[in-house]
Amino acid sequence: MTAELVLNNGVRMPALGLGVFQSPPEETAAAVEAALKIGYRHVDTAAAYGNEREVGEGIRRSGIDRGEIFIETKVWVSDYGYDETLHAFEKATRKLGVDRLDLLILHQPAPDRFDRVVAAYRALEKLLADGGVRAIGVSNFMRHHLDDLLSQTQVVPAVNQIELHPYFSQPDVQKADAEHGILTQAWSPIGGITFYPGWGEERRNVLEDPAIGTIATGHDKTPAQVMLRWQLQHGRSAIPKSTNPGRIAENFDVFDFELTTEEVARIDALDTGVRNGPDPDVPRPAFFDRAIPEE
Repeated sequence: MTAELVLNNGVRMPALGLGVFQSPPEETAAAVEAALKIGYRHVDTAAAYGNEREVGEGIRRSGIDRGEIFIETKVWVSDYGYDETLHAFEKATRKLGVDRLDLLILHQPAPDRFDRVVAAYRALEKLLADGGVRAIGVSNFMRHHLDDLLSQTQVVPAVNQIELHPYFSQPDVQKADAEHGILTQAWSPIGGITFYPGWGEERRNVLEDPAIGTIATGHDKTPAQVMLRWQLQHGRSAIPKSTNPGRIAENFDVFDFELTTEEVARIDALDTGVRNGPDPDVPRPAFFDRAIPEE
């Protein structure tokens, strides 16, 4: 059993997906195959992860019909621009081995080159209109990025994927998403077992938080399961990452219990306002130096 969310264009998306950020290519296919056999029907990848090809391989190896699987991927900033982003779609579908994507999103807002962001999003609008993708969206967009984008484009993003866990819940971004009818999707939904490279190495591990541990004990669940349940009860999408079959199964076993209103409030109160990943408002010219290969 899994829960579904309805995007603002009517497309249905499984609320819980498998993330493959930092999943080594040689481990990704097996992780995707295992997840799909466990019951996942949503996989989130990205051009910059370098494992789209292996995601496609895992999907094929699972034997599950393509029509049952929601495939989400992201365009990297070095492929921003209208024609460049249309070509990025071609690269992604070729590596994944599919003709159509369920969700294609822009990976970063690139505030110092926002004209290229707008051009890239207009390419996503073209792909949506032509049927190459079923839904389009963005990632790591703050309120003002959304406002700037919406003032220059036609289609409201279906999804905004942001860092979101009990220690960093970004309420203002969530509110902006809700105001526009955009679904908030959480990356690092359990606080990041793996570190975002170069950021957050000094942070506290949310998995060790005593309040979450107490709630987990009360439900005979793990802290990770409690955090994922918290995400789902708030109506968000979550994409926990793991290549360990046991943890992949554990992360999916969150549909047979419910947190109380008081428990949800206790977790909400843990927010520190401190992010673990890069600040989307800080220009990162080096991001544009990373070329996404053709194959």
